[in-house]
Formats: sequence, structure tokens, C-alpha cells
Amino acid sequence: MKILLVNQSRDKVRAAWLERWVKALSKLLVKKGYKKIAKRELVIVFVTSGEIRRLNRLYRRKDYSTDILSFEPAEPASMGELVLCLPIIRKQSRRSGLTEQGELGYMIVHGVLHLLGFDHMKKKDEKEMFGLQDALYSALSKSVGLT
Repeated sequence: MKILLVNQSRDKVRAAWLERWVKALSKLLVKKGYKKIAKRELVIVFVTSGEIRRLNRLYRRKDYSTDILSFEPAEPASMGELVLCLPIIRKQSRRSGLTEQGELGYMIVHGVLHLLGFDHMKKKDEKEMFGLQDALYSALSKSVGLT
């Protein structure tokens, strides 16, 4: 999976680490049978709290800033788009006990799983999605690292 990184926020993004994380995630998913993602492009966009709140309101009818939004691909060569907000991810990292990098990595895995069709609206689906998410995150944490 190739990534196109767009930073529309004032936050510094560690692009090299992010590319390693996504490349390793792609390899793990291909091994699990998701072969179609290997040659697709994933767009990752970082935005401000205000912008993600506007997008969340517009597309989900929820009037608050959120950590991540995922958008279906507009063309066959695309995997889709993940829109992230680092200030929200930073706050969540303090609550979850993960580092900021760890929380960001967790959210990337979460968003990619949504783009693959996973959801967590029903208890059964939640268990499946979060089980896979946790396993992928654990493997990536060991192979790529969080620093």
C-alpha cells in the first residue's frame, strides 16, 4: 500500500515512521488475505480540531471533534482516505496510556480496517474488529516500533 500524506494542520507529522507503519500494516494484511490493498494508495490527511469537527458534522451529523474519519475510495486505485486530528489523538493517548505515536498507530490500524469493511456497531462485529486491530497493533509495535 502506498500512502499520500497531506498535513493541513500545524502539528508536526513523522512521515518516515508513518510510512514504515503503513507499509508493515499492508504486508500483514496481505498475509491475512487482503491482497488487493498491496497496490492501492491510501490518503492520510491531518487536520485541525475545527476542521475535523466540521467534517464530522457534515458527514456523520455529529457535532464534535473526533480522532479519525475514514472515507471510501473515489476511484479503483485508491484504498480510501483517513482524516486524523493529532490534538484529539494526543488527548486520547493520555487516557489510554499509550504514547502519542502509539495512539496514532492504533488509529491508523482502526481506520484501515474500516476501509476494508470492518465495523463495530454490533457486539459480534466489534469483537471481531477490535480483536484483529489489537493483534495487528501488537505485531506492528514489535516490528516497526513506536519511536
